[in-house]
Amino acid sequence: MGSVKKNFMPTGIRKRWLLNCMSIVIVVVLLAVAAFSTVFASYYYSSVRNGLEAKAKTASDFFSSYMNQSYNEYYLSAYRFIENFDEKNTLELQFVNSNGRIIVSSFGLTAGMSPGTDDITKAMDTQQISVFMGNDPATGEHIMAVSSPMIYSSGDVIGVMRYVTSLRNVDRQIMLAVAVALCAGFAIVLFVIFSNLYFIRSIIGPVGQITETAKRIAAGSYGIQIEKEFDDEIGELADTINNMSIRIDQAEKTQSEFVTSVSHELRTPLTAISGWGETLLYDDFSDPAETKRGIGIMLKEAHRLTTLVEELLEFSRMQDGRFKLSIEDCDIRSEFEDTVFMYGSRLRKENIELEYLDNDEEIPNIPADGARLKQVFLNILDNAAKHGKEGRRITAQIGIEDGCIAIKIRDFGPGIPEEELPFVKKKFYKGSSKERGNGIGLAVCDEIVSMHNGWLIIENAEGGGTLVSILLPLNS
Repeated sequence: MGSVKKNFMPTGIRKRWLLNCMSIVIVVVLLAVAAFSTVFASYYYSSVRNGLEAKAKTASDFFSSYMNQSYNEYYLSAYRFIENFDEKNTLELQFVNSNGRIIVSSFGLTAGMSPGTDDITKAMDTQQISVFMGNDPATGEHIMAVSSPMIYSSGDVIGVMRYVTSLRNVDRQIMLAVAVALCAGFAIVLFVIFSNLYFIRSIIGPVGQITETAKRIAAGSYGIQIEKEFDDEIGELADTINNMSIRIDQAEKTQSEFVTSVSHELRTPLTAISGWGETLLYDDFSDPAETKRGIGIMLKEAHRLTTLVEELLEFSRMQDGRFKLSIEDCDIRSEFEDTVFMYGSRLRKENIELEYLDNDEEIPNIPADGARLKQVFLNILDNAAKHGKEGRRITAQIGIEDGCIAIKIRDFGPGIPEEELPFVKKKFYKGSSKERGNGIGLAVCDEIVSMHNGWLIIENAEGGGTLVSILLPLNS
């Protein structure tokens, strides 16, 4: 069984499970990483932008007191401001004239150049702080620039104060955060894969065992059991197959016993008929009494064979759904009394008394198949005579009980062992009885009574013997 756990369906359930599950997990992880990266980058860039805009606004407010001075004085003020600029190592401060050229810069090297970004023209046109984020046209470096317009008291724009910062470190931080998020997502995917593989193995292993056991059962190893590992759906499946295996094993044994029993039941009367037939064939009929006795035995055994064949045919019809009832208005009392009186004369020859307990109770007619019910009465009386003959007495009665016609037949024999009572109506069951029989008579009787919406109840009677009750609803 160990190899089953290892090799069972390597590309079946496992492949489908992983493809379906992991495709969803990967999509969710990628979306989560993308969302995290977007939010993280937006947060960092917004922080840098807000910082630059605050600096630009503060510096603009400071320079507003110089806006009534001449251009040269403005230029000198800007130059002195840049000389005292403390953040030269991280930021570039530029003063740009109305023509878009840098007149003075904290880096020095960019003075006289035109930045070429749209934040300058937007700041001049709108007279509002404007932001640019992208690649520097001159160097290709990823930058962020904030331009604040410098406005005369007359409302004219004299130039732009511009803060420029490299986003290299910010981009590095963002890339690092994205890498960490990707690693975390990859770790989550790996965890889900391994946890799924473990979970799938816990399913595939038992399913593999169940499959192998089912194959063995199909091949004829009836009765074998699956070791139950879990109290879940798979455990329930294992219990179901174990129960099926036991039932098939029991059915196989019962069928084998049935074939043996039927073979024996057929052989005994056939042997008697064949033996007496050969005897009479060569007999000179000098002893009429012996001849009559032989013919009687042959007729009796032929009747037994006919009964056996009829039971087998009835059982076959019952199994394949061809067992039908012919329902009409039926006098149950009349059918039952005819059966009792007819069978009573036969039992007297065997020194068994069949007593009919007549209570003169009015029994109404009901819709029923009289011939089938008569078959039930005969079978139960025959069983009573066969299994209860030690008591030499059988009682039969009919009456009304709890809205039903109640037919009761009791023998005074040894009764039925208590442990066998639940099974006596099952097909092929014979129990510990040594009497002849094929084990299908009561099964057929139970089916006939059930088709009349009634009940066939078999129990041990008080004081000994077996009591069989047939209950037929009056309003069926």
